[in-house]
Amino acid sequence: MKPVTQNTQAFDDWLRGRFVELNSRLESLYRQQADRANVAGIGDTEKQQLEEEGRVLIQALLEEGNTDQGFDSAFDLLGNVGLYMAACRRHEITEPSRETRSPLVEASALAMHIGASIGVTPRFATAHLTTHNRAHNGLYKRFTDLPAEKLFVDYNTKGILAYKRAADALLKIEPLGISHPISHDLLRVAKQALQEVIDSNTYLFNALDADDFFYCVRPYYKPYRVGSVVYRGANAGDFAGINVIDLLLGLCAANEPSYSQMLVDKFLYMMPEDQLILRDCMRRTSLMDDFLAAGEQRDQDWYRHNLALFLEVCELHGQTAIQHHNQLVEKYIAEPAQKMEQQHLDKVTASGPPLQLLLDSLEKLKDRRAALPRSDIHTRYHDLQQLKATLG
Repeated sequence: MKPVTQNTQAFDDWLRGRFVELNSRLESLYRQQADRANVAGIGDTEKQQLEEEGRVLIQALLEEGNTDQGFDSAFDLLGNVGLYMAACRRHEITEPSRETRSPLVEASALAMHIGASIGVTPRFATAHLTTHNRAHNGLYKRFTDLPAEKLFVDYNTKGILAYKRAADALLKIEPLGISHPISHDLLRVAKQALQEVIDSNTYLFNALDADDFFYCVRPYYKPYRVGSVVYRGANAGDFAGINVIDLLLGLCAANEPSYSQMLVDKFLYMMPEDQLILRDCMRRTSLMDDFLAAGEQRDQDWYRHNLALFLEVCELHGQTAIQHHNQLVEKYIAEPAQKMEQQHLDKVTASGPPLQLLLDSLEKLKDRRAALPRSDIHTRYHDLQQLKATLG
């Protein structure tokens, strides 16, 4: 792999310093208004500096043809370009509804070239700020120096890594089988990891200021245009682990239309290795179906011990979904949106659809993961009740 070039390093240095300074200054100006969602006509000097300084650095990279640095360097550079484009979107230097092509011509060209070459979406993704965000001297890349952003990114990263541990443990059960004594150990690892998700999220929800998140953090995750195409915002669920858990536990099904559509929509927002894991997982039989098929062995010790722990894991996964929906979605998105002035509401969601449609789809996903009884969508409520009954 070639060493990082001077132009790549210069852009990274700018992003870790001056970029953060400009964004933080703009957030301070927005905060002083009665309408915190308004960015029009505020900080025009800083906005011009942000756009021009970033464009000059990206132009040098585009002319250099910086596309053969190996996956890690290319992915990192794509993230840097994406953070710049996301900040321009946040400050409405660019705004998809008023454009047919992104005015960030150089950034779009570089993002599309890198994204196509490494098989990911040509914008910044969740991994760029969480699991693949290298720290320099203890500091990792961020948009601002605001405590709310650091808190959000820190605990998002903790939660994602805990979900990944749970998914990895469940993946190791399939070649062993549900009756294997080591499968009990792996279920215990998954249980502990999911409890860590709950504990991490509890701290985040108690410590993160709802208005600071809504007005100063979330706007950087909005959809933006790359070339002529609008790409949805980065989502904390854009990694394979949480869906691996859904599918292997059997709480969600890859052949259910709305769930499979969600998987299709998120594939290119994930790391390539995550894409491979999830595709592989989509063809597997779930642990729940394995236990349902093993009902005749309900008197065996392995069945009772492993099923009891499996049910605990399902319960915890459902609790994480309920916690996310009732605390993050309601407290940090739905409730602040009710106080927002009408002209800003159509730009609230990072995933693109109107807020109410987003909330409805998230509620259905939550109820599938929690296996709650519903007449309008399929959940595994009755199957879990059947399994519980076999334990007496």
